[in-house]
Formats: sequence, structure tokens, C-alpha cells
Amino acid sequence: MGRGKIEIKRIENTTNRQVTFCKRRNGLLKKAYELSVLCDAEVALIVFSSRGRLYEYSNNRHLMGDSLSALTVKELKQLENRLERGITRIRSKKHEMLLAEIEYLQKRIAEVERLHQANMESGQELNAIQALASRNFFSPNIMEGGAVTFSHQD
Repeated sequence: MGRGKIEIKRIENTTNRQVTFCKRRNGLLKKAYELSVLCDAEVALIVFSSRGRLYEYSNNRHLMGDSLSALTVKELKQLENRLERGITRIRSKKHEMLLAEIEYLQKRIAEVERLHQANMESGQELNAIQALASRNFFSPNIMEGGAVTFSHQD
């Protein structure tokens, strides 16, 4: 059973409008993909949300190396340039992300080393305290609880 028809007018509630936009946007992108596959059509779709965000779809048959025989030498060169620019941007972004990850890991290493050093220092202090505590400052006979006698010279 199908859904009932709704009146096509602006949705006043912003939350409902946003939810509807997301659902319908996804449906529209899916339809564009299906049209490009089923009908072997070149499809491009650009959608701007009310917040100004861009959503886009375009089939990339040529970018994937399909249907190149119909292209002229000039179009092939343009396609090659687009691919090279895209690869350059991808490598640049990858490099940027790797540098950020290295910086993060170096900070984590420094923090772990600092904590390790603090633990080592507190461990050395504990060993020193234990060494001092193990020394007997009293004579053994006092410690054993025996009678204490003092010699008295006149």
C-alpha cells in the first residue's frame, strides 16, 4: 500500500524540515545514481541546503576509465589534467593527515615518557624510604624486649 499524498508547501517546523530534507536528498541522490546506471546517462546533481551546505552527485564513468573511445584527444587531455589535479589534492590531504597523526603520536610519546619518568622518581623515593626504614636505630636487645641493664661506675 502506498503513502498518502502530502501538500507541497514549505514545512514550517525547522526540525521536521531538516529531517525531510535529509531523507529526500538521499532519495534524490539515489535516483540520480540509478538513472545514470540504468540509462547509461551522464548525470550531475547539485543541491544546496538552507544552511548553505553543498551536496553533489556526478557519475564518473570517464574518471574510472570507462567509455573513453567516444572522447576526443582534447577531452582526454582535459580528463587527464582533472585526474592529476585530483590525485595531487588527495596526496596533499593524505600528507597533511599523516603529519597531524605523527604530531599527535609524538605528543602522546612525550606524555608517556613524562609519566614514566615521574613513576621512576617516585619509585626511587620509595626505595630510599624503605632502605631507611630497614635500618635498626635501636640495639637488638631493646628490640627483643629483654631486660635493659646499665652499668654504673662509681
